[in-house]
Amino acid sequence: MKKSLLALAVLGAFAGVASAQSSVTLYGTVDLSAKYVKNDGSARRLSLSQDGINSSQLGFKGIEDLGGGLKAGFVLLAGVNADTGTTNTKFFNRRATVSLMGGFGEVRLGRDYTPTFWNNTIFDAFGTNGLGDSSHVAQLLSGTFVRADNSVGYFLPSNIGGVYGQFMAAASEGASTNPGRYLGGRIGFAAGPFDIAGAYGTQRLDTIGGQPSQKTLNVGGSYDFGVAKLMGYFDRDTLSYGAVDRTDNRFSVSAVVPMGQGEIHVGGERSKLTGNVTNTVSQYAVGYVYNLSKRTAVYTTVARLSNGNASGLSVSGGSSQTAAPTAGGKSTGAEFGLRHFF
Repeated sequence: MKKSLLALAVLGAFAGVASAQSSVTLYGTVDLSAKYVKNDGSARRLSLSQDGINSSQLGFKGIEDLGGGLKAGFVLLAGVNADTGTTNTKFFNRRATVSLMGGFGEVRLGRDYTPTFWNNTIFDAFGTNGLGDSSHVAQLLSGTFVRADNSVGYFLPSNIGGVYGQFMAAASEGASTNPGRYLGGRIGFAAGPFDIAGAYGTQRLDTIGGQPSQKTLNVGGSYDFGVAKLMGYFDRDTLSYGAVDRTDNRFSVSAVVPMGQGEIHVGGERSKLTGNVTNTVSQYAVGYVYNLSKRTAVYTTVARLSNGNASGLSVSGGSSQTAAPTAGGKSTGAEFGLRHFF
């Protein structure tokens, strides 16, 4: 009897240690805004929209210490349509990964952000969110512009003198409805106020006949002067197959200017499509964010996009617009919103 009690006590002690070494966190963001959008060729649209400065989401993440410097972790992140209370078709559409981490870096499996996306969002004052999103001018967006399914990724360790990097391979798994195989990598260097990175990726577009490949090359950087943080990037996307031969060169320059509890965001971008079609798109945006606390902020943004004769891009999509602009038309928008982290 005493031996049984002793065994149970020992097992209980080990269970307690295991529990102490593991943690799971629930977190998320709710970002909603009143939005006005007017596109040439259609009536204005007033709406309650979301994701003005951050993406509305609900996440779960956990980590377990395996001992010997080895850790295991997971992230499940679902996009939330906070204006209607619904979710996306893929529930954990924003990220669904499991990782093994140690002195060697991190091996990450699942649905994740592609290496070629990061320079577009990190070096954009609007973080590819809301009316000021720099990717609005992109004319050759691939199916894995932001994320890739079925991926295997590797991240360099964080203690190698400011150098960081990510490498990814994602399989299409033979499904013609999937975006296609993706291969890419990113390498960067950050020290103090300075940050610079370059990325390259190639994707087979399985949803297009002939399964052509699209190549992406980009480089971006930022420097924090204290009174303002200046950032920008260049991105080139190339698509070639059959009668289609196109290259989209995009430039973005933006800045964040702190002002007490608030900050001003300004940005401008331009894309030029060349090949069998030639077209230019430009956008300018300015916004202000006022932090009521570390978690809560109010904000406002205005933006204007000008299309070339071969495009009808907009500062906002979906139900936020009555219809896309007519070819060569302009798109103008304004929004006022509230964002809360939890």
